[in-house]
Amino acid sequence: MARRGRRRKKGSGGTIVAAAGLAVLSAVMLAGFVWMWSRSGKDQIDISTNCPLNGPVSLTAVLIDATDPISPITMADLKNEFRKTIGRVEPGGYLKILTLGARPGDLTVMFDGCNPGDGSTVDSWTNNPSRRQKKWEDAFEDPLTNLPDQIANGESASQSPIMAGIQKIKLSLFDSSLAKEKTAKRIIVASDMIEHTALYSQYRSGLDYQKYLDSAADRTYGTSLDGVGFTILYVDRAKKPFGSFEHAEFWTRWVQSHHGDFEKLVGLEGLN
Repeated sequence: MARRGRRRKKGSGGTIVAAAGLAVLSAVMLAGFVWMWSRSGKDQIDISTNCPLNGPVSLTAVLIDATDPISPITMADLKNEFRKTIGRVEPGGYLKILTLGARPGDLTVMFDGCNPGDGSTVDSWTNNPSRRQKKWEDAFEDPLTNLPDQIANGESASQSPIMAGIQKIKLSLFDSSLAKEKTAKRIIVASDMIEHTALYSQYRSGLDYQKYLDSAADRTYGTSLDGVGFTILYVDRAKKPFGSFEHAEFWTRWVQSHHGDFEKLVGLEGLN
């Protein structure tokens, strides 16, 4: 009798192909899940501050000296520079705008929050660009578009405590929980920069730096500006007992002696 050959099991090859296909599909789905998970926190913001969940990428403070009046021409130029400053705050950057009062440390907040980024800055896979656009317009773009017109012209005050204002900003913002190790820090001061307090006055002492060091102001209002970029929007005045160049040199030395980075002085147009 002839020996019967073994029968090949039907469907074994198809099963292997199907299993391989299922494995590939599972790997693709897993990779997709991992990719989505890795991006799930991207572009997410804190609803109370509009800052990234892991903190702002930069901190910018704008201090506007409201202790003396300025001319309409200078005010117009100040508003132009103000708009430029706002435009340089990147998505995820924190902006705080304050005005300086006559009492040392007396600051009024005009704006406080992060640039959440507009709709073009978020990933449509993990976020809603339309919703982010609306958030940016309501919380950042619209308020700051109207804010320059709300900058009140100052009235002659008994003091101009600029150093104390800078110290207050440093302690309350640059030393706060918002500041991380590598967070960029900037301060822009719009002022005539004539420091005038009971402890030290440039009207009385001029720009002799040693007289400043010998005063109680150095110990009282001195502060560390490590890692802080410093810019002055300079309001020039006709009646001041020194030249603008020497005045700029004084403040450059003051910033650098407090370990800050003096970036530039922008002379505003007009004479006050």
